[in-house]
Amino acid sequence: MNNLKTTNILLFIIAIPILFFVLKLLSFIFIPLTFSLFMAVLLWPLIRWLKKKKVPKLLNLAIVILIMVLFIVSVSVLIKLSSKEILASNNYLFEKAELKIDALLIPIEDYFGVKRLEGETASKHYLEQMNFNKFFSSTLITVKSMIVTTLMTFFFAILLLSESLNIHDILHKTLVKQRFSSIKVFFRIERDIITFIKVKFILSFFTGLGFSIACYYFDVSFPIFWGLLAFALNFIQMIGSVISVILLSIFALIEINTTGSLLFFIFVISMVEIVFGGILEPIFMGKSFSINVITILVMLMFWGFLWGVPGMILSIPITVLLKIIFDQFPKTKILSSLMSGKQMSIRRVKTS
Repeated sequence: MNNLKTTNILLFIIAIPILFFVLKLLSFIFIPLTFSLFMAVLLWPLIRWLKKKKVPKLLNLAIVILIMVLFIVSVSVLIKLSSKEILASNNYLFEKAELKIDALLIPIEDYFGVKRLEGETASKHYLEQMNFNKFFSSTLITVKSMIVTTLMTFFFAILLLSESLNIHDILHKTLVKQRFSSIKVFFRIERDIITFIKVKFILSFFTGLGFSIACYYFDVSFPIFWGLLAFALNFIQMIGSVISVILLSIFALIEINTTGSLLFFIFVISMVEIVFGGILEPIFMGKSFSINVITILVMLMFWGFLWGVPGMILSIPITVLLKIIFDQFPKTKILSSLMSGKQMSIRRVKTS
């Protein structure tokens, strides 16, 4: 028995890196599949409500597809508005940026002994050294990958919502053998994921709105673009909010001439992030489920390494999903307790 137990442990240790390798190798399938799972979780309550109203299955699915199409159209309209906003800007902004960049780079260039031709601008000097063909080809590949991932996500979501892939049956046959327990686990996963997505969406929306209002008030260009960027980056836990503040602060350095106004603007957008991301989000999240900061950082780095930016966005929903599954088994409850940082629950698991 001891030899069998040791063999099982060794096989498990060998299986883990193989599993992670497969997840990374087939990321082009697993990323849209995971996104589609969480998208389907949001729409399953609507599907069940329509079923109760005895709406035909085909019409039910058509309504869901219409909602998805409206979502895509709404996002496209917002991107179009922000693009028009940027394209409508005149050359004055770029000339102003050129002067500010030159003023900032001259002391640095003098320190490192970098020489430029007389009258040559910083953009001309440094941009000429860039390989634009490589830059545009990599950008094109990224955009193509995003489009393919989006289409695959919606395709998988439709399969899940049409019950071609039944998540409840998969749970019952693989992880939770008892049907009643599997139903409970399924609804708990659904409830917690919906709570997370709703809270994150609402707080990200108000963060983006706060950025846009701040840009309007301080006459910083492209308020719609900066609001959309803050909204999108806020879904990357912890890191995204810092990136959005830094990027907008650097841009405001070009736009705002007065040092006092610039510092106050940076203070305002930082406070928007602190209030919504640092205060309200932990309060709302803590009412539903608790995951400690160390777990968030570890999972953020792990899934970011495995799947890049999509992995960083999905890291917390996946963590919530794993925590719920770990709660169902006595042997893995200690992992769930470690993820939430509850010392008392760890003691109970040990004594049991």
